[in-house]
Amino acid sequence: MEKYLKIEKIGEGTYGTVYKAKDRNTHEVVALKRVRLDEDDEGIPSSALREICLLKELNHKNIVRVLDVLHSCKKLTIVFEYCDQDLKKYFDTCQGEMDLNTVKSFMYQLLRGLAFCHTNNILHRDLKPQNLLINKKDELKLADFGLARAFGIPVRCFSAEVVTLWYRPPDVLMGAKMYTTSIDIWSAGCIFAEMANGGRPIFPGSDVDDQLKRIFRLRGSPSEENWPGVSKLPDYKEFNIHQSISLQSVVPTLSAAGRDLLQNHLVLNPANRISADAAMQHIYFADINQILRN
Repeated sequence: MEKYLKIEKIGEGTYGTVYKAKDRNTHEVVALKRVRLDEDDEGIPSSALREICLLKELNHKNIVRVLDVLHSCKKLTIVFEYCDQDLKKYFDTCQGEMDLNTVKSFMYQLLRGLAFCHTNNILHRDLKPQNLLINKKDELKLADFGLARAFGIPVRCFSAEVVTLWYRPPDVLMGAKMYTTSIDIWSAGCIFAEMANGGRPIFPGSDVDDQLKRIFRLRGSPSEENWPGVSKLPDYKEFNIHQSISLQSVVPTLSAAGRDLLQNHLVLNPANRISADAAMQHIYFADINQILRN
């Protein structure tokens, strides 16, 4: 730890404290995530170990980099590249209105990072503004992989206790334990709408039932016709809520192409949600800066 000079505390993570610090040798500014190791615990927390292992494998410009891991009997410190703020804090600087070109740029970068994860068989499972970091160059990076999971064949049975409520898809809200990359696509759609609305969440539910009602008012209720097998989900119940809100009224600043892209993310049936790769090819991104495409 002598290698790093702590500058200030910048937040509390899932399992520890995060500090801004400087490498004494290179003068590079970094983020230190200090993981608490309780005496009762048997070694390193699984979420910390998972994050280290996954991020060591995921080398991409839109995924936060692990620079170093320092371990002693009482402390584990993960050294990350430093980013100035997360998307949630970025919203606070926008005062309720985000530049639409920035929305497009951030959404493209989110999808590009996600596509890389999914190509490498990784589900993030906790996408939300607080877990998307922004640096001074307006580069967006996926972070906090504490709930992430590798997936493959055969399909494994996952936990339904993932993804913060406002960004959780209807299949997981109804107890689905077998899911794919579609879980992250729904969350990305919610974040897209939130960016377009300058930081106002699209589905700010108070509990699972309220969350589902808000979703169904915008997307209509699921049925065996539009979502085969939905009635067999563990926590399925009939709501019979008709679509009463239009997408245009929810995200009035988005263009028709933007609304079409959003609609392809927020599909009730997970099997019909767009993939991250396909989303990047959508007409909404036709005029995206060539620098971003590289």
